Amino acid sequence: MSTIVTGAAGFIGRTLVAALLDAGDTVIGIDRQPQPPLPGLTALTADLVEDRDTVRPVLAGGDRVFHLAGCPGVRGAGPGIDARRHHDNVLATAAVLDAVPVGTPLVVTSSSSVYGGSAGARPSAEGDPLRPRGGYARSKIDAERLCLARLDTGAAVAIARPFTVAGEGQRSDMALAQWIAAARAGRPLRLLGSDQRTRDITDVRQVALALIALTERGAAGLVNIGGGVGQTLRAMVDAVAAALDTEVRTYVEPADRVEPADTLADTRTLRARIGWMPETDLPALVARQVAAAAPHPAVA
Repeated sequence: MSTIVTGAAGFIGRTLVAALLDAGDTVIGIDRQPQPPLPGLTALTADLVEDRDTVRPVLAGGDRVFHLAGCPGVRGAGPGIDARRHHDNVLATAAVLDAVPVGTPLVVTSSSSVYGGSAGARPSAEGDPLRPRGGYARSKIDAERLCLARLDTGAAVAIARPFTVAGEGQRSDMALAQWIAAARAGRPLRLLGSDQRTRDITDVRQVALALIALTERGAAGLVNIGGGVGQTLRAMVDAVAAALDTEVRTYVEPADRVEPADTLADTRTLRARIGWMPETDLPALVARQVAAAAPHPAVA
């Protein structure tokens, strides 16, 4: 099977590409960043919007397409951030939707940030009203609207909303990656709001398998990807300390409004679509991430 992955050099993209290659697919990975050579992978360095003429025939020729490319980070700020989000999250999605044939299975990754957090202990379900807390979430909603309009034409589009994804290769701006780096350097760990805030932590390997299963089952429409279990920030910190076998210090800073108090996935739709749901062993997951982030010994 010929599979196209946009954002193939990113955090989830790398894990997805590896899972597809392990399953015997031939993969074309599209990304603005260089990709390491792998057997079965054809790497295409291109921008989905600026290099539309180059990527369009590639997107049109795949047996299935996973669109993961985008401008990540709910905390992103600075000059031009809104324009970058519109370019990378909205215009790029429009380019993919325009190029992929209606009958080709397509999975577009959105974000659980569109919910603005869960309401207390109630998990967020796909039909809930959306409460974006910042520009990142708003750009994801704009991209979702394009997908939903395409879905109305009969296209095979699944819109995945992953919850907090962790594991090998996690982006350096995400909490666990920051905490691991700080703990390894002997610095205190910065927590936002309270150590009792919760996140639905989802194993990146499980996310990749769920995305693949959505195309294999012919799923379409909105679907959460999470485990339905909230992990406190304190539990995450304790897992970092255990994985590094060290004591850690923490301090708390006020949380910006883009940071919800809690996130939790309603997983009923996912289970109905693919027959299972991700399960996360937090200590084991953090230990894997710590091991993958370990500094390489110097070579004499």
